[in-house]
Amino acid sequence: MAAFETGLLGDGGDDTNRRETAAKQSDAAFQPPALGAIPDDENGAAIRRGMAIFLNTKTNAGDFVGNDLACVNCHLDAGRKPGSAPMWAAWVVYPKYRSKNGKINTMEDRLKGCFTYSMNGQGSPSGGPPPVGSDVYRDLEIYFRWLATGAPTGEKMKGAGYPKLKKTDIGYDPARGAKVFEQNCASCHGADGQGQRDINGRIVFPPLWGSGSYNWGAGMARVNTAAAFIKENMPLGQENRLTDQQAWDVAAFIDSHERPRDPRQTGSVEATAKAHHGGESYYGKTLNGRLLGTGTSGS
Repeated sequence: MAAFETGLLGDGGDDTNRRETAAKQSDAAFQPPALGAIPDDENGAAIRRGMAIFLNTKTNAGDFVGNDLACVNCHLDAGRKPGSAPMWAAWVVYPKYRSKNGKINTMEDRLKGCFTYSMNGQGSPSGGPPPVGSDVYRDLEIYFRWLATGAPTGEKMKGAGYPKLKKTDIGYDPARGAKVFEQNCASCHGADGQGQRDINGRIVFPPLWGSGSYNWGAGMARVNTAAAFIKENMPLGQENRLTDQQAWDVAAFIDSHERPRDPRQTGSVEATAKAHHGGESYYGKTLNGRLLGTGTSGS
């Protein structure tokens, strides 16, 4: 028994070193496998298809995409970047309960929500997200599972989601945000917020409002979510350059513009706002004399 205890605990110095090493390791975000490690087999072929859907969603899953966005627009570096809702961190916590729909969600359920809201599936050729059991889900899921190779299951990992951003004392204001946008965002996303395309018409920088962007039901349509993403990840390549106040204000500016309607809206905007839009959303609010939430022509 004594020998067992010695082997388990070691002496004080060794135990201290182990704790310090473990602490240092826990401070570092998880590293997904390198792209060169994708296996050269049927699994690898599906992983590559999933990555292609993730990077160019409209090209590779266009029947279910009703706007000009791709998964990678909100989950940077092909879903690998910590602090940008990386997919290796999401994979290990599903299935789980989500208050948005009031039930246990599988990863397929979660992806269905992304296609419904962030990809504005109602405006797609199919008029909705991929059907249950679609190969689109299968390929995305095996890509996420591969990204999470070696990750602990059922744990919230460092770098998961978007870091929460505490509200400032003066709150947020779209008018202040317009100035932040002009100075820091318009060069990529355009003065009109409609993004930029390359010479072949492919989206380089995504639209942030209007018919080509996420709809009112998307998580990014909440000012707090957009502010957290912006603070941690924008301007691209200069993350954390904006102050907390600037991030809140520019998120308010972006999310105070009209966009495709919430697909849950079956009656009035007011009724849908009451049912689904508490918190930091401009949906159902009147701004500059206009009720927001009525949707765009591309809804």
